[in-house]
Amino acid sequence: MTMTVAVQMDPLDSINIAGDSTFALMLSAQARGHRLFHYDAGDLNWSDGRLWTRAHPVTVQRVAGNHYRFDEPVSLDLGAEADVVLMRQDPPFDLGYITATHLLERIAEHTLVVNNPRSVRNAPEKVFVLDYPQFMPPTLVTRSLEETRAFLKRHGAIVVKPLHGNGGKAIFRVGPEGENLSALLEVFNQTWREPHMVQAFLPAVAKGDKRIVLVDGEVAGAINRLPGEGEIRSNLAVGGSAEKTELTAREQKICAVLGPELKRRGLLFVGIDVIGGEWLTEINVTSPTGIVAIERFDGTDVAGMIWDAIEARVGEKAASPR
Repeated sequence: MTMTVAVQMDPLDSINIAGDSTFALMLSAQARGHRLFHYDAGDLNWSDGRLWTRAHPVTVQRVAGNHYRFDEPVSLDLGAEADVVLMRQDPPFDLGYITATHLLERIAEHTLVVNNPRSVRNAPEKVFVLDYPQFMPPTLVTRSLEETRAFLKRHGAIVVKPLHGNGGKAIFRVGPEGENLSALLEVFNQTWREPHMVQAFLPAVAKGDKRIVLVDGEVAGAINRLPGEGEIRSNLAVGGSAEKTELTAREQKICAVLGPELKRRGLLFVGIDVIGGEWLTEINVTSPTGIVAIERFDGTDVAGMIWDAIEARVGEKAASPR
Protein backbone atom coordinates (compact mmCIF):
# COMPACT_ATOMS: atom_id res chain seq x y z
CA MET A 1 0.00 0.00 0.00
CA THR A 2 1.49 3.32 -1.11
CA MET A 3 0.00 6.30 0.68
CA THR A 4 0.14 10.06 0.33
CA VAL A 5 1.15 11.48 3.70
CA ALA A 6 0.82 15.19 4.52
CA VAL A 7 2.92 16.24 7.53
CA GLN A 8 1.71 19.35 9.36
CA MET A 9 4.73 20.47 11.37
CA ASP A 10 7.18 23.24 12.16
CA PRO A 11 9.91 24.22 9.66
CA LEU A 12 12.17 21.28 8.87
CA ASP A 13 15.35 23.32 9.10
CA SER A 14 14.68 23.95 12.81
CA ILE A 15 14.57 20.32 13.98
CA ASN A 16 17.26 18.18 15.63
CA ILE A 17 17.28 15.08 13.44
CA ALA A 18 19.18 13.08 16.07
CA GLY A 19 16.16 12.92 18.34
CA ASP A 20 13.13 14.31 16.51
CA SER A 21 10.20 11.86 16.51
CA THR A 22 8.46 13.44 13.50
CA PHE A 23 11.62 13.14 11.42
CA ALA A 24 11.89 9.47 12.45
CA LEU A 25 8.29 8.93 11.33
CA MET A 26 9.03 10.60 7.99
CA LEU A 27 12.09 8.40 7.41
CA SER A 28 10.06 5.30 8.23
CA ALA A 29 7.21 6.31 5.92
CA GLN A 30 9.61 7.05 3.07
CA ALA A 31 11.29 3.66 3.52
CA ARG A 32 7.87 2.06 3.05
CA GLY A 33 7.38 3.88 -0.24
CA HIS A 34 4.88 6.48 0.96
CA ARG A 35 4.84 9.93 -0.65
CA LEU A 36 5.58 12.75 1.79
CA PHE A 37 4.39 16.36 1.74
CA HIS A 38 5.29 19.06 4.27
CA TYR A 39 3.11 22.05 5.15
CA ASP A 40 2.59 24.62 7.90
CA ALA A 41 -0.71 24.83 9.79
CA GLY A 42 -0.93 28.50 8.84
CA ASP A 43 -1.25 27.52 5.16
CA LEU A 44 -4.56 25.68 5.60
CA ASN A 45 -7.47 26.92 3.46
CA TRP A 46 -11.15 25.93 3.43
CA SER A 47 -13.89 26.75 0.93
CA ASP A 48 -16.98 24.99 -0.44
CA GLY A 49 -16.35 21.88 1.62
CA ARG A 50 -12.70 21.52 0.55
CA LEU A 51 -9.63 21.78 2.76
CA TRP A 52 -6.36 22.37 0.98
CA THR A 53 -2.87 23.69 1.64
CA ARG A 54 0.27 24.82 -0.12
CA ALA A 55 2.56 21.82 0.43
CA HIS A 56 6.06 20.81 -0.62
CA PRO A 57 6.78 17.27 -1.79
CA VAL A 58 9.69 16.32 0.44
CA THR A 59 12.38 13.64 0.69
CA VAL A 60 14.38 13.13 3.88
CA GLN A 61 17.71 11.60 4.83
CA ARG A 62 19.66 11.24 8.06
CA VAL A 63 22.39 13.70 7.10
CA ALA A 64 22.81 16.65 9.47
CA GLY A 65 22.56 19.95 7.64
CA ASN A 66 21.29 18.25 4.49
CA HIS A 67 18.39 16.27 5.92
CA TYR A 68 15.58 17.23 3.54
CA ARG A 69 14.87 18.36 0.00
CA PHE A 70 11.76 20.19 -1.14
CA ASP A 71 10.35 19.96 -4.64
CA GLU A 72 8.18 22.72 -6.08
CA PRO A 73 5.11 23.40 -3.91
CA VAL A 74 1.69 22.20 -4.98
CA SER A 75 -1.88 22.82 -3.89
CA LEU A 76 -2.78 19.64 -2.00
CA ASP A 77 -6.43 18.80 -1.30
CA LEU A 78 -6.18 17.10 2.11
CA GLY A 79 -9.61 15.52 1.90
CA ALA A 80 -9.34 14.13 -1.65
CA GLU A 81 -5.61 13.66 -2.32
CA ALA A 82 -4.09 12.69 1.04
CA ASP A 83 -4.49 9.32 2.74
CA VAL A 84 -2.98 10.48 6.04
CA VAL A 85 -2.36 13.80 7.77
CA LEU A 86 0.20 13.75 10.57
CA MET A 87 -0.63 16.66 12.89
CA ARG A 88 2.81 17.12 14.39
CA GLN A 89 3.45 20.83 14.96
CA ASP A 90 4.66 21.66 18.43
CA PRO A 91 2.45 23.54 20.89
CA PRO A 92 1.63 26.19 22.17
CA PHE A 93 -1.88 24.82 22.29
CA ASP A 94 -3.35 28.16 21.32
CA LEU A 95 -6.24 29.30 19.12
CA GLY A 96 -4.16 28.66 16.00
CA TYR A 97 -3.64 25.06 17.10
CA ILE A 98 -7.29 24.65 18.03
CA THR A 99 -8.46 26.14 14.72
CA ALA A 100 -6.30 23.66 12.82
CA THR A 101 -8.05 20.82 14.65
CA HIS A 102 -11.46 22.26 13.68
CA LEU A 103 -10.44 22.41 10.02
CA LEU A 104 -8.87 18.94 9.96
CA GLU A 105 -11.91 17.48 11.69
CA ARG A 106 -13.89 18.33 8.53
CA ILE A 107 -11.90 15.84 6.44
CA ALA A 108 -11.53 13.11 9.05
CA GLU A 109 -14.29 11.03 7.46
CA HIS A 110 -12.20 10.67 4.30
CA THR A 111 -8.59 11.14 5.44
CA LEU A 112 -6.99 9.60 8.52
CA VAL A 113 -5.71 12.40 10.79
CA VAL A 114 -3.18 11.28 13.43
CA ASN A 115 -3.94 11.99 16.16
CA ASN A 116 -7.71 12.42 15.79
CA PRO A 117 -8.17 16.22 15.75
CA ARG A 118 -11.35 16.27 17.84
CA SER A 119 -9.71 14.13 20.50
CA VAL A 120 -6.56 16.26 20.49
CA ARG A 121 -8.66 19.39 20.97
CA ASN A 122 -10.62 17.80 23.83
CA ALA A 123 -7.63 16.21 25.57
CA PRO A 124 -4.83 18.74 26.19
CA GLU A 125 -2.01 17.07 28.11
CA LYS A 126 -2.58 18.49 31.59
CA VAL A 127 -6.39 18.50 31.33
CA PHE A 128 -6.99 14.98 29.96
CA VAL A 129 -4.96 13.56 32.84
CA LEU A 130 -7.58 14.92 35.28
CA ASP A 131 -9.81 12.04 34.13
CA TYR A 132 -7.49 9.70 36.07
CA PRO A 133 -7.16 11.24 39.56
CA GLN A 134 -6.51 7.81 41.08
CA PHE A 135 -3.07 7.82 39.41
CA MET A 136 -2.17 11.50 39.88
CA PRO A 137 -0.18 13.24 42.62
CA PRO A 138 -2.16 15.74 44.72
CA THR A 139 -3.19 18.42 42.21
CA LEU A 140 -4.84 21.83 42.21
CA VAL A 141 -5.98 23.79 39.12
CA THR A 142 -6.43 27.45 40.04
CA ARG A 143 -5.56 31.12 39.57
CA SER A 144 -6.03 31.85 43.28
CA LEU A 145 -3.06 32.78 45.46
CA GLU A 146 -5.12 31.97 48.56
CA GLU A 147 -5.92 28.45 47.34
CA THR A 148 -2.32 27.89 46.28
CA ARG A 149 -1.04 28.93 49.71
CA ALA A 150 -3.47 26.53 51.40
CA PHE A 151 -2.33 23.74 49.06
CA LEU A 152 1.32 24.51 49.84
CA LYS A 153 0.58 24.37 53.57
CA ARG A 154 -0.97 20.91 53.16
CA HIS A 155 1.82 19.44 51.02
CA GLY A 156 5.04 21.15 52.15
CA ALA A 157 6.50 21.88 48.73
CA ILE A 158 4.80 22.35 45.37
CA VAL A 159 5.40 22.67 41.66
CA VAL A 160 3.61 25.39 39.66
CA LYS A 161 3.35 25.13 35.86
CA PRO A 162 1.25 26.49 32.98
CA LEU A 163 -1.81 24.39 32.22
CA HIS A 164 -1.00 24.41 28.50
CA GLY A 165 2.80 24.54 28.69
CA ASN A 166 5.12 22.14 26.91
CA GLY A 167 8.70 20.97 26.81
CA GLY A 168 9.35 21.60 30.49
CA LYS A 169 9.01 25.38 30.12
CA ALA A 170 8.01 27.63 33.05
CA ILE A 171 7.96 24.89 35.72
CA PHE A 172 8.78 26.21 39.19
CA ARG A 173 9.34 24.51 42.54
CA VAL A 174 8.19 26.45 45.60
CA GLY A 175 9.55 25.35 48.98
CA PRO A 176 7.67 25.01 52.27
CA GLU A 177 8.25 28.67 53.20
CA GLY A 178 6.49 29.84 50.05
CA GLU A 179 9.36 32.06 48.90
CA ASN A 180 8.20 34.37 46.08
CA LEU A 181 4.91 32.50 45.69
CA SER A 182 2.85 35.68 45.47
CA ALA A 183 5.20 37.16 42.84
CA LEU A 184 5.16 33.92 40.87
CA LEU A 185 1.35 33.74 40.83
CA GLU A 186 1.25 37.40 39.85
CA VAL A 187 3.46 36.69 36.81
CA PHE A 188 1.48 33.57 35.91
CA ASN A 189 -1.85 35.41 36.15
CA GLN A 190 -0.54 38.25 34.00
CA THR A 191 0.91 35.88 31.39
CA TRP A 192 -1.91 33.34 31.07
CA ARG A 193 -5.68 33.85 31.23
CA GLU A 194 -6.39 30.19 32.00
CA PRO A 195 -5.85 28.56 35.42
CA HIS A 196 -2.49 27.03 36.32
CA MET A 197 -1.56 23.55 37.52
CA VAL A 198 -0.19 23.20 41.03
CA GLN A 199 1.03 19.80 42.25
CA ALA A 200 2.69 18.40 45.35
CA PHE A 201 6.44 18.25 44.73
CA LEU A 202 7.59 14.66 44.27
CA PRO A 203 11.18 14.13 45.49
CA ALA A 204 11.25 10.96 43.37
CA VAL A 205 11.64 13.20 40.29
CA ALA A 206 15.38 13.23 41.10
CA LYS A 207 15.43 9.60 39.96
CA GLY A 208 13.69 10.43 36.70
CA ASP A 209 10.47 11.04 34.87
CA LYS A 210 9.45 8.07 32.73
CA ARG A 211 8.09 8.62 29.21
CA ILE A 212 5.96 5.67 28.12
CA VAL A 213 4.83 5.53 24.49
CA LEU A 214 1.55 3.83 23.58
CA VAL A 215 0.66 2.99 19.99
CA ASP A 216 -3.04 2.46 19.35
CA GLY A 217 -3.52 1.82 23.06
CA GLU A 218 -0.66 -0.67 23.49
CA VAL A 219 2.68 -0.07 25.20
CA ALA A 220 5.44 0.31 22.60
CA GLY A 221 8.33 1.19 24.91
CA ALA A 222 9.65 3.57 27.54
CA ILE A 223 12.65 5.63 28.60
CA ASN A 224 13.54 7.18 31.93
CA ARG A 225 14.46 10.86 31.65
CA LEU A 226 16.86 12.18 34.29
CA PRO A 227 17.04 15.85 35.28
CA GLY A 228 20.22 17.80 34.63
CA GLU A 229 22.48 19.21 37.34
CA GLY A 230 20.52 21.50 39.68
CA GLU A 231 17.24 20.87 37.82
CA ILE A 232 13.88 19.35 38.71
CA ARG A 233 12.87 19.18 35.03
CA SER A 234 13.85 16.03 33.16
CA ASN A 235 12.58 16.96 29.68
CA LEU A 236 15.24 16.21 27.07
CA ALA A 237 14.54 19.63 25.52
CA VAL A 238 15.83 21.39 28.67
CA GLY A 239 18.95 19.33 29.29
CA GLY A 240 17.63 16.07 30.69
CA SER A 241 19.21 12.75 29.73
CA ALA A 242 17.66 9.38 28.94
CA GLU A 243 18.32 5.87 30.16
CA LYS A 244 16.92 2.40 29.58
CA THR A 245 14.05 1.37 31.84
CA GLU A 246 11.33 -1.16 32.57
CA LEU A 247 7.72 -0.62 33.64
CA THR A 248 6.65 -1.08 37.24
CA ALA A 249 3.48 -2.99 38.09
CA ARG A 250 1.76 0.33 38.83
CA GLU A 251 2.82 1.73 35.43
CA GLN A 252 1.53 -1.38 33.69
CA LYS A 253 -1.81 -0.86 35.45
CA ILE A 254 -1.92 2.79 34.35
CA CYS A 255 -1.32 1.77 30.73
CA ALA A 256 -3.93 -0.98 30.93
CA VAL A 257 -6.54 1.53 32.16
CA LEU A 258 -5.62 4.24 29.64
CA GLY A 259 -5.06 2.04 26.58
CA PRO A 260 -8.66 1.22 25.59
CA GLU A 261 -9.76 4.85 25.97
CA LEU A 262 -6.84 6.12 23.86
CA LYS A 263 -7.74 3.64 21.15
CA ARG A 264 -11.42 4.57 21.28
CA ARG A 265 -10.59 8.26 20.87
CA GLY A 266 -8.31 7.68 17.89
CA LEU A 267 -5.24 8.79 19.84
CA LEU A 268 -2.86 6.52 18.00
CA PHE A 269 0.51 7.92 19.16
CA VAL A 270 0.56 8.97 22.82
CA GLY A 271 3.31 9.59 25.36
CA ILE A 272 2.47 9.48 29.05
CA ASP A 273 4.72 10.78 31.85
CA VAL A 274 5.06 8.94 35.16
CA ILE A 275 7.20 9.98 38.15
CA GLY A 276 8.54 7.57 40.75
CA GLY A 277 7.02 4.56 39.04
CA GLU A 278 3.53 5.52 40.20
CA TRP A 279 2.43 9.15 39.61
CA LEU A 280 0.85 9.99 36.26
CA THR A 281 1.48 13.68 35.45
CA GLU A 282 0.70 14.13 31.74
CA ILE A 283 -0.93 12.40 28.75
CA ASN A 284 0.79 13.87 25.69
CA VAL A 285 -1.36 13.76 22.55
CA THR A 286 -0.48 16.89 20.54
CA SER A 287 3.04 16.07 19.36
CA PRO A 288 4.49 13.33 21.60
CA THR A 289 8.17 12.44 21.43
CA GLY A 290 10.56 9.78 22.69
CA ILE A 291 10.55 7.15 19.96
CA VAL A 292 14.15 7.74 18.84
CA ALA A 293 15.51 7.25 22.37
CA ILE A 294 13.41 4.11 22.86
CA GLU A 295 14.83 2.63 19.67
CA ARG A 296 18.36 3.54 20.77
CA PHE A 297 18.02 1.74 24.12
CA ASP A 298 15.67 -1.13 23.26
CA GLY A 299 16.06 -1.60 19.51
CA THR A 300 12.27 -1.31 19.20
CA ASP A 301 11.07 0.13 15.89
CA VAL A 302 8.35 2.35 17.37
CA ALA A 303 8.05 4.38 14.15
CA GLY A 304 7.38 1.14 12.29
CA MET A 305 4.75 0.16 14.87
CA ILE A 306 3.04 3.53 14.37
CA TRP A 307 2.98 3.07 10.59
CA ASP A 308 1.65 -0.48 10.98
CA ALA A 309 -1.23 0.96 13.01
CA ILE A 310 -1.79 3.82 10.54
CA GLU A 311 -1.81 1.49 7.54
CA ALA A 312 -4.30 -0.78 9.29
CA ARG A 313 -6.58 2.19 10.04
CA VAL A 314 -6.36 3.47 6.46
CA GLY A 315 -7.20 -0.02 5.19
CA GLU A 316 -10.24 -0.15 7.46
CA LYS A 317 -11.34 3.30 6.28
CA ALA A 318 -10.97 2.29 2.61
CA ALA A 319 -13.00 -0.89 3.18
CA SER A 320 -15.86 0.81 5.03
CA PRO A 321 -18.85 2.04 2.97
CA ARG A 322 -19.03 5.80 2.44
